[in-house]
Amino acid sequence: MDLSDDLGEDLFDDEEPVVISGIDGSWTWAWEQGGVHGLDERIVSRVSAGTEAVVLHYNEKPMHWFKYAVGGEVIVDFHTLQAIEPAGQDPAGLDDAMRPLGLVPGQVAPLHSVLALVENAFGIRLRPPGDADDERWSGRLLPLPDTA
Repeated sequence: MDLSDDLGEDLFDDEEPVVISGIDGSWTWAWEQGGVHGLDERIVSRVSAGTEAVVLHYNEKPMHWFKYAVGGEVIVDFHTLQAIEPAGQDPAGLDDAMRPLGLVPGQVAPLHSVLALVENAFGIRLRPPGDADDERWSGRLLPLPDTA
């Protein structure tokens, strides 16, 4: 089944994006179609409470945005639109995994290096939804509440 058959142009609604989720090894994953809910620190903190979470966002600029959170705290957070400048509770916490991939503070990230980081540091193998016969779940997210 193709979600675009059911949702049409609403599939990429940035206010109420569609999410597909599944399980791969020890990781549960969510693939957000449009929108940026997964980058919202409130969401990342809640999802990582009592566990860990990895967020990988890609857009047409092109850029990747990476966040790693543990126990409700964002440990490492950076994007590749410009030279990377890791932030978070421990910005150097993944240096041993990042540096061999060319992910060095103050330098532009090499193409696909963030994908390699997710695979090498966490064992997460990225593949588009539908590439496997695994069971998948989907749903539409509600709009994010305003931050006041």
